[in-house]
Amino acid sequence: MKSFIALVLLFGLAVASDVLEFDDSNFDDQVAEHDTVLVEFFAPWCGHCKKLAPEYETAATDLANDDPPIALAKVDCVGAGKEACSKHGVSGYPTLKIFKGGQLASDYNGPRDARGISSFMRKQAGPSAKELSTVKATEDFINEYDPRVIGFFSEKDSKDHKEFMKAASSLSEDFRLAYTTEKDVMEKFGYTDKVVIFRATKQASKFEESTVVFDGEIKGRSISTWVKENVNGLCGLLTPDNQDLFNKPLVVAYFNVDYKKNAKGTNYWRNRVMKIGKKYVDQGVTFAIASIDDFAREVGEFGFTDASGDPPIVGARSADGGKYAMQDKFSMDALDKFVSGFLAGDVEPYLKSDPIPESNDDPVKVVVGKNFNDIVMDDTKDVLIEFYAPWCGHCKSLEPKYNELAEKLKDDPNVVIAKMDATANDSPGAFDVRGFPTLYWVGTNNIPESYEGGREVKDFISFIKRKATHEVKLAAADSDKKKSKKDTKKKDKSEL
Repeated sequence: MKSFIALVLLFGLAVASDVLEFDDSNFDDQVAEHDTVLVEFFAPWCGHCKKLAPEYETAATDLANDDPPIALAKVDCVGAGKEACSKHGVSGYPTLKIFKGGQLASDYNGPRDARGISSFMRKQAGPSAKELSTVKATEDFINEYDPRVIGFFSEKDSKDHKEFMKAASSLSEDFRLAYTTEKDVMEKFGYTDKVVIFRATKQASKFEESTVVFDGEIKGRSISTWVKENVNGLCGLLTPDNQDLFNKPLVVAYFNVDYKKNAKGTNYWRNRVMKIGKKYVDQGVTFAIASIDDFAREVGEFGFTDASGDPPIVGARSADGGKYAMQDKFSMDALDKFVSGFLAGDVEPYLKSDPIPESNDDPVKVVVGKNFNDIVMDDTKDVLIEFYAPWCGHCKSLEPKYNELAEKLKDDPNVVIAKMDATANDSPGAFDVRGFPTLYWVGTNNIPESYEGGREVKDFISFIKRKATHEVKLAAADSDKKKSKKDTKKKDKSEL
């Protein structure tokens, strides 16, 4: 009997969840109990809900340990939570919403992975900088996995403290900040009227100090700039949530990063990157490590097809967005050689490209990665280029009009109408393609200009006539039509 009870208890522990369950009978009361709560409205049969479940569970456990904790909850919309789901306009699954003080605050449009959910919700809850009143609270705040920023001030609301809070308001979307005015905390850590970055303890390394102290005059803008420049250190952890905070040129080692289950193995590779990175710290290059699983798509964009993550693979991005792949098997010598060549311009960029067409005589010129500069960046031509996807419905709708436009301009030697399959070919970073179709005009000055005008043929022609370097020459048939219309108008006037 005892063994049976023990088994039941063990099973209960195994299935214990930090995700709260709300239903119609308690929804309003439960939501009101939490300052901030994220609620997932789901259906048990929903595939996307099942995919989200383990990430949501992990984030809930992570956030439950915060001080104060941030709650994650769920409501079964086809079970006991039908009324709550209907009340909040849920029409698809999963739908996530943020509630504050018992009221709906906003829809959740953040990441769907555990780390991203945790990071996003921490930004939604609490002040821009947390007040630390004890040594233990300060020690607890210094996180195992993320860098933290703490201001140590002899007086609350002092000039320095106010400037720090200005910085915190602009930084809190991306970083965790806190401050203290307690003497025993300042004595314990040895800082007074200072702002300090504490490196993530799981990332401790002999190649850099565990803390960085701001040594200038404490001003809001100066602190903001300093944090952004120093928080990631010699080799930071790149994630989908923080990738915009890493400056280029950027060299990234992609491998099986896991600071929760294998911190030692993760730091084994990171330390090797840091040892090489230390040689280039004054040359403006940024180094990072990243989970190969989190960046599978980006790894593919470097042309790596067999990437297990052991050993790491290395890719670099230049300031203009160019992609460079280290072809040699990872070693410190190989990394050193790659970085040196990358900075010197001796490494060829990786270019995803279809083959150059054997014939390109149609009115709409086909552009691929390998002939992009020859056609689009030809400074003797004005170019209108469409970036499309083969599966895009809007692109298919545009195609006959675009073909007609090209036909009308086929006799003009100074204007090129072009298209590129953006799913199979790379374009320079200056062409920001985020949806399909995206169109750019590139004049003879080679400066890309996003086309935001109408999508009818007459709209395109009107735009091109305004922008073209030379007078636009339409096909003979169109010129004859215009001439005929002018003659008709003249004849009508003469008859009057």
